[in-house]
Amino acid sequence: MQAVIIQNLYKNFGNIKAVDGISLEIAQGEIFGLIGPNGAGKTTTLRMIATLLKPSSGTIEVFGFNVEKEDNRVRELISYLPEEAGAYKNLRGIDYLKFMAGFYARNGNDKNKIIEKALEIARLGNRINDRIRTYSKGMVRKLLLARALMHNPKLLILDEPTSGLDVMNSLEIRNLIIDYAKGGTTVIVSSHNMLEVEYLSDRVAFIHNGKIIESGVPAELRNKYQAENLEQVFVKSIRQ
Repeated sequence: MQAVIIQNLYKNFGNIKAVDGISLEIAQGEIFGLIGPNGAGKTTTLRMIATLLKPSSGTIEVFGFNVEKEDNRVRELISYLPEEAGAYKNLRGIDYLKFMAGFYARNGNDKNKIIEKALEIARLGNRINDRIRTYSKGMVRKLLLARALMHNPKLLILDEPTSGLDVMNSLEIRNLIIDYAKGGTTVIVSSHNMLEVEYLSDRVAFIHNGKIIESGVPAELRNKYQAENLEQVFVKSIRQ
């Protein structure tokens, strides 16, 4: 089953075509990387998949549900973590997770299970009891990722998941993403960091000026363009 099907998708902001007729299919259980420079249309595409923006034209289906006509059903299945996401800085980490768990839990026992899962994901130890304003950027990002995964979404949408993080925090978050994909979660990850997405993704698509210019399995794309990495593939593909 395809987790996401995008057909002939456009998004215009006035005279600007932010997304210009893209079509994609993303398989259930895979990590799919959307790669491109800043302003290429990555975030706009993710926001449309996440039901936060309406397409100007074209269609998006998430597990068979249309994001415009069945947006409530789509929201039950997804979790979206934007690059600029933040948490309530005056709350303790544990209180933030308890607050967010309340949106997903059916009852008190369910809420406790969701919180336990989030604590396991965040891996913040005793610092979970400190106020979020005392956290490093990496700690905040891990807390937010725990919030995004606490309710076992079928589709996880991540925009620049390790932006601004150091090597150790970035590696920890990448490995967590890979682990959850192995457990059946479908992941869409968007980044201008092509080497990171190459490390994570089963398949990738390059977006440039709102258009998909190339897509495929990273190793096959490297071979096709006789390139050492996806950065070189991208440069060669836009020069064609």
